[in-house]
Amino acid sequence: MARHDPITLSLRGRLAFALNRLREKLWVKPLLLCLVSLAGVALAQLADGLVPDLLLPDISVDTLETLLRIISSSMLVIAVFAAGSMLSAYASAGTVATPRALAVVLSDDVSQYALSTFIGAFIFGIVALIALMNGLYGRTGRFALFLLTLLVFAVVVLSFVTWVDRIARLGRVTNTISRVEAVAARALLDRAQRPTLGALPLVSPEPAGSVEVRSDQVGYLQRIDLGALQLLAEMAEVQVSVRSLPGAFITPSRVLARVWGEAAWDPDLPQRMADTFLIGEGRTFDDDPRFGLVVLSEIASRALSPAVNDPGTAIHVIGSFVRLFSRWAQACEERQGSAPVSPRYDRLRLPQLATADLLEDAFQALARDGAAALEVGLRLQKGLQRLSLLPLPGLAEAARGQARLALAHGEQALRLEAERQRLRQAAAWIHQGAGPRPAPTLQPT
Repeated sequence: MARHDPITLSLRGRLAFALNRLREKLWVKPLLLCLVSLAGVALAQLADGLVPDLLLPDISVDTLETLLRIISSSMLVIAVFAAGSMLSAYASAGTVATPRALAVVLSDDVSQYALSTFIGAFIFGIVALIALMNGLYGRTGRFALFLLTLLVFAVVVLSFVTWVDRIARLGRVTNTISRVEAVAARALLDRAQRPTLGALPLVSPEPAGSVEVRSDQVGYLQRIDLGALQLLAEMAEVQVSVRSLPGAFITPSRVLARVWGEAAWDPDLPQRMADTFLIGEGRTFDDDPRFGLVVLSEIASRALSPAVNDPGTAIHVIGSFVRLFSRWAQACEERQGSAPVSPRYDRLRLPQLATADLLEDAFQALARDGAAALEVGLRLQKGLQRLSLLPLPGLAEAARGQARLALAHGEQALRLEAERQRLRQAAAWIHQGAGPRPAPTLQPT
């Protein structure tokens, strides 16, 4: 059995989680580009002692001053304009889609890099102009600064063109759906490949005498530091059953884990283990596949509200769900057909995601809020029928359960008997046999 270092795994997981949170901060990339700009100005001055002056053309101070003044005077205006446009797009995403999708929109790399480029170019122009007017550059330094200025111009133009194309889509509901679907797919596929996140499957019940691990915090479980938890379990020679997965709402009365073992351990061990469970005010997409499904469902529900009345968006979300579950089923099938992998955390046991819970997160609210729209009900039945044909244990029955619920909602909400009859015909597959199961498809129909 391969040996995995729990300390390395813990540090790697913490670093990945911290980097994902930094991606959601707007100030990180502008700060980095400002530092790069300052470094470029300093490197141009260092070039004076590296290359003889006679080998390079003489760039006049007036030429550089004109170029740098253009950069310094225009980039700040463009940066303010870009920030205003991005804030409008973020507000639109939170209003048209759902506030829970804002973190995904904020992490848009193109917009952040464009804003960072504009601010960095402004800092470069100001600092380089001050250094130039104080005579800090010789002939070689001025030539190096001239090349850097041309490079800055090229980067700014390219960033502006790509940013204009992105800002035209950023905040639109279809773009938000695509971005949420992408992060949900990453979390789902990761869980399909690691159903228990690298630990052993949960065995219930635990042996008699197991000790409960609880937290005095109230909030959502965002992440479990399994590497640190494994290390604590190894040091104490105990076994741990994790009872709460990322996304769960934690209160002091909820059990996070149970610990048992034959050897005596430190009485503070349960509290130290509780510290490996990161609890925050909101849910995150990283280790919580169900959150992505919930956010997509919220987007569909808002589109179906009387104030918006956009069933097309709900149908779009249904297509996203079919794609997500199709890819998830395909990944699960590939994992089952591959060679077994030794667990990373051999002293930890985690529960697997329940298929019925995943489909409930995706379709339950949508079936309720879209019950009065026949086109949504028909598409929902077709999508669930497609999912019932995927070769994944438990998926067919869960899809039938959601289809029955959607049919019941439609029977109550649809006013015309003709529409109810069409919905019953579309839901007739619920009472039929599953039939042959084709290979999973990645495209909904």
